[in-house]
Amino acid sequence: MSEKAQLIIEGKTIELPIVMGTENEKAIDISSLRGSTGYITIDPGYKNTGATSSAITFLDGEKGILRYRGYSIEDLAEKSSFLEVSYLLIYGELPNKPELEAFQKEITHHTLIHEDIKNILEGFPSNSHPMGVLSSLVSSLTAFYPESLDPNRSADEVDLSIKRLLAKIPTMAAWAFKNEIGHPANYPDNALNYCSNFLKMMFSVPSEKYDVDPVIANALDKLLILHADHEQNCSTSTVRIVGSSHASLYASIAAGISALWGPLHGGANQSVIEMLEGIQADGGDVKKYMDKAKDKNDSFRLMGFGHRVYKNFDPRATIIKKAADDVLEKLGVNDPILEIAKGLEVIALKDPYFVERKLYPNVDFYSGIIYRAIGIPTSMFTVMFTLGRLPGWIAQWKEMRENKEPIGRPRQVYTGNNLRRFKTVSER
Repeated sequence: MSEKAQLIIEGKTIELPIVMGTENEKAIDISSLRGSTGYITIDPGYKNTGATSSAITFLDGEKGILRYRGYSIEDLAEKSSFLEVSYLLIYGELPNKPELEAFQKEITHHTLIHEDIKNILEGFPSNSHPMGVLSSLVSSLTAFYPESLDPNRSADEVDLSIKRLLAKIPTMAAWAFKNEIGHPANYPDNALNYCSNFLKMMFSVPSEKYDVDPVIANALDKLLILHADHEQNCSTSTVRIVGSSHASLYASIAAGISALWGPLHGGANQSVIEMLEGIQADGGDVKKYMDKAKDKNDSFRLMGFGHRVYKNFDPRATIIKKAADDVLEKLGVNDPILEIAKGLEVIALKDPYFVERKLYPNVDFYSGIIYRAIGIPTSMFTVMFTLGRLPGWIAQWKEMRENKEPIGRPRQVYTGNNLRRFKTVSER
């Protein structure tokens, strides 16, 4: 007999099934609670609520473990590519050589976007935030591919939408950046790989030759892998709940982009750079600010250190630190902001206060440093996060639809007025 939890309500004992995950995660199945008792649970922010079962990503914050489909993030970052990891997340297994080559070829085939999207882009003011532009352009794909709105499309048709989206997002992201700085948009160069093509669309200008630095392209590829999925976070849960209404893939991903845009979610690496700029503006005294961070009565917050999920260390930070060092060494960047960052890192890795509290630099700390070093402005940081997270969102949307999960419908406890008599205007 399977193990059950017992809940006593109003003197009555209710038995609830216990669910075990493949990594021994334990959950109490309360799906029958309201029907059998009339009670619901309250869990603000869903911090203790499992809204789904998923086979995509395993995360253990206490032990510093992150795995995609059972593969460690360390192995994937060292031995794989972003498109290979995208295939793994979306289809469940690593591709063999013919499968990977076919996948890469199809992505390359769909990198161009409809010329009419330029008209939409040109309608945005140049000071529009790139995330707002990107979300709008992704949503507009439903107009260019109206067949995507049919919830009963075949698996092959859904697969086409997936590949179109993976291919077109870098083009749209680069165009959003060009719109922000008032430069003409660049078309894809399909002779290049995924990350090199994106970098060229971002940074090449007319009449000047642009060669993609392989060190930078490799660092970007690793960053995208590290951000590709992260279990049931705010934006991923948004994609799943929007998709549960049978909204199209494009509409669901556009909603995920909007959720990621929020500064409490996708803006962490931007906050790191803003903190560093603040330290520089105050004279650049690193020790002063590390002392402020240790003072519980000081309002200063050290951004990019520690993690709300990883209680030991962020496994992604260990990987990306090397890429950050490689980029800084290759470019020879002379930037006082980055010197301040390195000063903070040295203290945090040695000072007992930070070591004992496991306040190590996290992936947002190093990603912000890399983006700044290669010339990506802070307004684009969350867009870069979107590029990485896209295959995870797609995989989660696909899994939710294939599992035929019900429409998301959270409950509430009402705390407003009881029934009141309506008074006419003359009575008020």
